[in-house]
Amino acid sequence: MALQITTLAERPEFASSLWDMDHTWREFMMHDPLADLYYAWITTSYQEYVLVADDDAEPGRLVARGCMIPYPSDGAAGLPDDGWDGVIRAGWLARERGRPADAVSALEITIRRDQLGKGLSALMVAAMRDCAARHGHRELVAPVRPSAKHLEPHTPMSEYAFRTRPDGLPHDPWLRVHVRAGAKIVKVAPRSMVVPGTLDEWRTWTGLPFDRTGPVEVPGALSPVHCDVEHDHAVYVEPNVWVTHPLT
Repeated sequence: MALQITTLAERPEFASSLWDMDHTWREFMMHDPLADLYYAWITTSYQEYVLVADDDAEPGRLVARGCMIPYPSDGAAGLPDDGWDGVIRAGWLARERGRPADAVSALEITIRRDQLGKGLSALMVAAMRDCAARHGHRELVAPVRPSAKHLEPHTPMSEYAFRTRPDGLPHDPWLRVHVRAGAKIVKVAPRSMVVPGTLDEWRTWTGLPFDRTGPVEVPGALSPVHCDVEHDHAVYVEPNVWVTHPLT
């Protein structure tokens, strides 16, 4: 398979099918309130920072996508504790206010379900690095969502993120891809994504009863969801892991 990775700006024909690709994201992940500050504008304002991939076996059918957002780093502020939500908010406000965006963050890499396990993630990370460099950035950052953390929802991310194998590489497969590509694990973003909802909404998203106050383990969640029956709401606060990719 010969993979072709370009930007959405170069292949605008993918705009209409960008969300049709079969994927493994859980339903509750689609309900972060800040997501539409980016995704609603992805085909009109961020095409240069969206990667699309197809192959010679099925030209024109999406195999993978990768999304990035430029945002203002604000100098000494560093990598925000609100990770994914934080860079989306900062990037959107900069665009609305006409402020320069001197940094760039990865937001997601999604591989079509039937293509998982074929090494495409590493190719998409490399393409992201190349794209960021072409835009003049010296570094690509990413609030990484560790792919196996959902198997240990009660393990603190501060412990999980820095766990290594005997060869010194990260224990987590997705963090391992980033480190092999040249990234450095920097710190935890403790509230990278916040998904609130009523109990009925969470029941719809997960199929779980949400009938008891306290932590609820939700398949695919990296930490328990906080459920409050008396006040009819549940809130998921997801920690991610900040990594940095030097590009020079």
